[in-house]
Amino acid sequence: MDYIDKALEQLKDWGRKLIELLLGPELEPETEEIPVPVDDRIPSRYR
Repeated sequence: MDYIDKALEQLKDWGRKLIELLLGPELEPETEEIPVPVDDRIPSRYR
């Protein structure tokens, strides 16, 4: 069974390399958006 596991792992590596060649390298994950503080209080002159 160890031989089968090694063969499957090798096939996964080859498949990953083939996909990278065809589609380009794996994209980096998008950066997390930074929350912007918003002052949503209504000024007293508009109440």
